[in-house]
Amino acid sequence: MATALLSVSRFLPLQNREMGGFTRNFRSPYLGEVIGSKSFVRRAVRRVHGDSFVVASVLGQKVKNRETVVPDPDYRIAIVLLGLSGGLTYTNNLLPAAPIGLLGLLLLVQTSRVRFVFDEEALEVRVGEQLQDSGENVFVGGKNRWKYSTFVNWELWWPNFPILVYFKETQTKPEGQVHFFPIIFDGKQLYDVMVERAGPSKTSGPK
Repeated sequence: MATALLSVSRFLPLQNREMGGFTRNFRSPYLGEVIGSKSFVRRAVRRVHGDSFVVASVLGQKVKNRETVVPDPDYRIAIVLLGLSGGLTYTNNLLPAAPIGLLGLLLLVQTSRVRFVFDEEALEVRVGEQLQDSGENVFVGGKNRWKYSTFVNWELWWPNFPILVYFKETQTKPEGQVHFFPIIFDGKQLYDVMVERAGPSKTSGPK
């Protein structure tokens, strides 16, 4: 049943009214919720501007917005790469040590600044502690923000020690655009929120 939104200028103080067999409560300036007996009718009253209120009526379900989730940074991959580079340098294998060390440093910096932000309707890449706009995607163009409804598939490699996250979306182009990101966030938090917002993946969650 669709949600009905009504704007009214002012409510009387707390009172109960009987209407069509359903009990209705009006609560002054605070968010309130009343459940009609055996009717599944819920009315939430929220103050918006001044004395104006919004009343949301829902049949069979509560009005609930999903919170914004930002997975914690995880430095394990960067540390492993830097350690491997150090070991190679110690054994005089400088040729492979150099690129591995540079990749480790890059991921170390990116882990400290890049954030995945999961809001009500989309995944967005932001930067810095203040979650600033990351600009356009340098590889495929467009904003680094993709609606969950456009996700075709996603995977986490590998679940027990996540290194890479992959997802395909149709927002960038109709035939689908693939994205790969190193796991520089808490793998368990990332997996849980991806399942919640984008649906289940073929892989199992990190242990």
